[in-house]
Amino acid sequence: MKYEGKVFKGKALLETNELIFRGDHRLTIPFKKMKSVDADESELTVVFDGGTASFTIEKRAEQWQDKILHPKSVLDKLGVKEDSLVSVKGITDKDFLNQLTSRAKSVSVKDLREDSDIIFYAADNKKDLEKLNDLKRHLKSNGALWIVSLKGKRAKIKDTDVMSAGKKAGLVDVKVVSFSETQTALKFVVPVDGRK
Repeated sequence: MKYEGKVFKGKALLETNELIFRGDHRLTIPFKKMKSVDADESELTVVFDGGTASFTIEKRAEQWQDKILHPKSVLDKLGVKEDSLVSVKGITDKDFLNQLTSRAKSVSVKDLREDSDIIFYAADNKKDLEKLNDLKRHLKSNGALWIVSLKGKRAKIKDTDVMSAGKKAGLVDVKVVSFSETQTALKFVVPVDGRK
């Protein structure tokens, strides 16, 4: 990374809403703070509130530029399709629920439906995590269970607690998505050899 007239060695990471550099110098640039993003074959240059930073990213700079300038919606990242059968338990975010019901034809926010393609479940304490076996029974064998919990200083459970509870229920974690400014979502599925 070239920043403030210096060159730093490290690794650039493109996250859901921010670009992170870890190495000799640490830098986090939220997408919303970026003023411009330019790319050639191997270099991504970002102008933001804190100045200009250039990152050497072999053969992916233009892809990263596109992802920054045209980020996927949360529903796209969560894999929600028009024909998805979706069950929601404990999530009260009205904006998310409105987007969800606008996208998917079949959404239940009261009862867990049998053979759900996707279940969104709010879990903010260890007691909530004890219900994963019941949730799993309502999931299609190739479906996805997204466990949504608080992140950062407000979190009462760690991601390791969530992963451990999923494993105990016979599920594997395969993806993490920033659900909102305050929440994260971990995706769990039934292992391939355990599907019907």
